[in-house]
Amino acid sequence: MSSRTEPRKVTINDVARSVGVSRQTVSRALNDKDEIDVSTKQRVLDAARELGYRPSRFARGLVRQDTTTIGLVIPDLLNPFFTEVAAGALEAARTHGWHVVVYDTADRAEEELGTLQVIASQVDAVVGYFSCSEDELELFTRGVPVVLIGRETHSARFSSIRIDGEEGVHAAIAHLVAAGHTRIGMLDHDGRAEPSIRREWFTKAAAACGIDAGRVVGADQSADGGGAALTTLLAAHPDVTAVLTFNDIIAIGVLREARRLGRSVPRDLAVIGFDGLQLGALVEPPLSSVALDTRKLGALAIDQAARLLTGVDPLGDDELVIRAELRLGGSA
Repeated sequence: MSSRTEPRKVTINDVARSVGVSRQTVSRALNDKDEIDVSTKQRVLDAARELGYRPSRFARGLVRQDTTTIGLVIPDLLNPFFTEVAAGALEAARTHGWHVVVYDTADRAEEELGTLQVIASQVDAVVGYFSCSEDELELFTRGVPVVLIGRETHSARFSSIRIDGEEGVHAAIAHLVAAGHTRIGMLDHDGRAEPSIRREWFTKAAAACGIDAGRVVGADQSADGGGAALTTLLAAHPDVTAVLTFNDIIAIGVLREARRLGRSVPRDLAVIGFDGLQLGALVEPPLSSVALDTRKLGALAIDQAARLLTGVDPLGDDELVIRAELRLGGSA
């Protein structure tokens, strides 16, 4: 279980004590009832703002029978990975009878911040993918439970669903080496200033298997990006006989480009993706992948949000992990 201590949330009782009125008076003021003195109402509203008190829409829903609403933030719904994660979240939310509002930020920082500004006051909890700083998240979501997906957090204010693919990547590289491949390349995500965690896993696995991990180029997260990156990789390292890719979409582009180059997969070039998308089973040959349970990823985030909203003990760090495993198809 997590050793972090959650900061105490400001309650309606705190506001009442600050102003020197009853809890009922605070409730009437916040709900804009007529049977309260105007000056008292203003003092309550001022205190609530200064203390950072945000009335829980979930708690109000228990009285009014409103439906709880979750804001699900996705960077790119055109990417099947995020679509599968969203499907898992929607299915889990449906079991609670909740509404889910899905926001696509187009993987742009400005869209992400704009989305946060819009949704924070309109939903009961926020779940999804964010690249902004934790200070920015705190600024826009104060008082709202937040569950991050696929990102480490250093703040007790947020929960985080992590992806652990280290063992899966090691299994992938070990499988390729056992099949006779020693010149293995990687197509990493090129949208970051630093190497991805998946490249770090690749480097560790290569070292453990006694092979060189220097055959790496960046790839745009698309099939076209995968094809272009394979051409770049082979131009720089024509001896490559196997490739691990940052995700399955890149790998599918590699399959297409290998066919164009006259390379048979897996005879001339073995290919292993990462994510385990259902789409991978539909290509030829079927894609091998370091596979995640993508639907469980979304469902686990909703489960944690439900615990935070209802006051049930939240899942600890060791329970908020989705581990990837090697799933062999026909491409490696």
